[in-house]
Amino acid sequence: MKTLYIVRHAKSAWDQNRFDDHDRPLLEKGKKRTKKIIDNLLDNHVKIDLIMSSDAVRAKDTASIFAKGLEYPKKNIQLSSELYLCEPESLINNFYDLSDKVGSLMIVGHNPTMTTFANLFLEKKIEWLPTSGVVCIEFDADKWEKVMSAGKKTKFVISPRMQKSKKKGN
Repeated sequence: MKTLYIVRHAKSAWDQNRFDDHDRPLLEKGKKRTKKIIDNLLDNHVKIDLIMSSDAVRAKDTASIFAKGLEYPKKNIQLSSELYLCEPESLINNFYDLSDKVGSLMIVGHNPTMTTFANLFLEKKIEWLPTSGVVCIEFDADKWEKVMSAGKKTKFVISPRMQKSKKKGN
């Protein structure tokens, strides 16, 4: 069994013209929303074997927040400039080199790539993966190179807005 967590970076500062797109920082609101998502992941006993992230500041910082919250060593986050502005299909190439010892992989990146990538696997397609949103797909495969042809199941799709509506329903 292989598990993939597809994550869009946390909410970042759009109105700060002093930063180019690659260097945009996270907003405090984005950090707080990400921590709420982490609480949900912890409630569901999520463990991550490998985190890969775009090297853009907002993705890298989001990956660090997830790493800290999920007790994953920050120094082991694999940063890649290829994950910054890539086609969804090229993300699949990352699977083929993964060790089969990695049971769960988290990829942190940007829209529209992450939404399109998630929709490659989802039975019920999503229109847009919001900031700090996470899609979890479980594959019936023992090797990463087999996930594209393996049976798959959507474990969950969560976002900060979904967390708010759950709390209001309680």
